[in-house]
Amino acid sequence: MDASAAAPAGHPRRWVILGVLVISLLVVVLDNTILNVALRTIADPQHGLGATQSELEWAINSYTLVFAGLLFTAGILADRLGRRITLVTGLAIFALASLISSYADTANQLIAARALMGLGAAAVMPATLSIIANVFTPQERPRAIGIWAGAVGLGVAIGPIVGGLLLEHFWWGSVFLINVPVAIAGVILVLVLVPESKDPRPNRIDIPGVLLSIVGLTLLTYGVIEGGEAGFGDPRAWGTLAGAVVVLTSFVIWELRTEFPSLDVRLFRNRTFAASTGMIGLVFFAAMGAMFFGAFYLQLVRGYGPLASGALFVPFAVGQLFFAPRSAAMVKRFGPKVVSTVGLLLVALGLAVWLFIGQDTPIWLVGAAFFIMGAGMANVMPPATESIMAALPREKAGVGSAVSNTIRQLGGALGVAVLGAVLSSVYRDNLGTATDGLPAGAADAARESISGAYGVAEQAGAAAPALISQANAAFLDAMHYASIGSMVFALLGALVALIWLPGKRPASAPKPTNSEGLAEEQGVELVEA
Repeated sequence: MDASAAAPAGHPRRWVILGVLVISLLVVVLDNTILNVALRTIADPQHGLGATQSELEWAINSYTLVFAGLLFTAGILADRLGRRITLVTGLAIFALASLISSYADTANQLIAARALMGLGAAAVMPATLSIIANVFTPQERPRAIGIWAGAVGLGVAIGPIVGGLLLEHFWWGSVFLINVPVAIAGVILVLVLVPESKDPRPNRIDIPGVLLSIVGLTLLTYGVIEGGEAGFGDPRAWGTLAGAVVVLTSFVIWELRTEFPSLDVRLFRNRTFAASTGMIGLVFFAAMGAMFFGAFYLQLVRGYGPLASGALFVPFAVGQLFFAPRSAAMVKRFGPKVVSTVGLLLVALGLAVWLFIGQDTPIWLVGAAFFIMGAGMANVMPPATESIMAALPREKAGVGSAVSNTIRQLGGALGVAVLGAVLSSVYRDNLGTATDGLPAGAADAARESISGAYGVAEQAGAAAPALISQANAAFLDAMHYASIGSMVFALLGALVALIWLPGKRPASAPKPTNSEGLAEEQGVELVEA
């Protein structure tokens, strides 16, 4: 089918196609939110894999790093090879990796399988957005993209509940196995309903840039996690971090010189663009770190099961689902500077609540903290994304979307790594003499993380109550320090928004439109399926 022929009314099956694309995106988003409630079970040596805290961090970050590192390249491959075939391939890889994850025998196997899942997710996300740009007219496209983006909030909302239900009735691997039938159904529906499309003028793939970015980000994350485990004075920590600086500097230099960069770093010379992307990274850094320590607090210190703890994450999603549709009107009335600053201050407020949460705090306060964070993020992401798009020429709209998604993933990965390192370090320092008298192996496991302490306590007999009490106290101290770290980054984001984001646009000023630019960036040539 020719693009010009489809332009007046869009593809005749466009709304059905959108439903298929939402299913494809939902399975990717759902997986990460399900994992939050499964962390405690995976850490259990009897019912899970006995994963350490650093291994749990890597189970999250191996997925995120591969996803973020390959997002640009996957988009270029989709333009070159075809968006439908790329989407089908991504879903197939995601299903295979989910199957491998569900039957992993060791934490390292799970980490490797999660990295493979990140590869599949990287192929899914840009392909879905590109297909939307092809099958919808410019007039309908904003609504379609809004529905597409709403799938993220839906995934955040139902993921913890689904994960909790599965863990209540099945083994830990079921949280990954559930992805397989959904992904297979997505493959069948995409092949039947979605037309193929390609970019007639695709860019070349920046292989050196992709490799440098993945290596640099992996070294950075490994160095942060290792610093939390062994101390930042350890050569493996500071040496790896120094190597990360060298590789990432080389990446920037290469991207400035190559003709077809995977990430055009010159875009960051634009103050509004740089501020908006930085704000997105900072807010996800703060929020994802809080999700990480919140999962352990609920399931260990408070003793909630997977389903109950999953339900307590839902207010975060409710805050987003309720306030996100209203953020555009708020931006129109007050401008992106005010809305984003207030949103980030709300995130900081929600994180500040964690400073007052202890072992016996009324549980509604935890739900309230998550709700405030969700409401704040709902007023950060839309104006930040709008500012990114407004700061770029129309033909760069697709690049802006890719940068936003990449920075979001990297911010979340570093939040888990850095705040997880703070959690580990303070926990060990505050554990005191609780492990005295235990065998060396058991003492090391208890000092590793609160999950290890609970595992040791099951075999410690009369010494168990004292160990649990000390471990809980040490973890709460560590959680409060991590909360302070999260809050500082949210406040830093608010400062960035206040200083560099644009204010309210005068009523007489024309609003830039980028929907045509999105189609130009991603190509509009349709090939009959």
